[in-house]
Amino acid sequence: MNVTVTPAAEKFIRRLLRFDGGPGSGFRLAVSPGGCSGLAAEFSVESAPKTGDKAVDIGGIPFFLPAESRLLLDGATIDFLDTPLQSGFVFRNANQAGASCGAAKPASGVVALTAGS
Repeated sequence: MNVTVTPAAEKFIRRLLRFDGGPGSGFRLAVSPGGCSGLAAEFSVESAPKTGDKAVDIGGIPFFLPAESRLLLDGATIDFLDTPLQSGFVFRNANQAGASCGAAKPASGVVALTAGS
């Protein structure tokens, strides 16, 4: 699986793992089609992968990814945007056309984020 995590996204994810996780915890990222960028995402810190998840090490960060997320994220760059107007993950994938909204460029956009349980 080919996924890149930017320093901004890495900082956000590591902070969540440090405050919400224990030993062996991972960052569960469930990505699905939808949202204005073409993707919607839910994330949570989990003590172990859920049924159907695969544990994947990306840049030294343990990710727990459902099958659909692995397909949608292959070849993508995960970034994190935090500005006064918006905050959230940004997924960029030059291999996919992706939908756009507003001023977002094709295959790039801020996705709707929901912190899971």
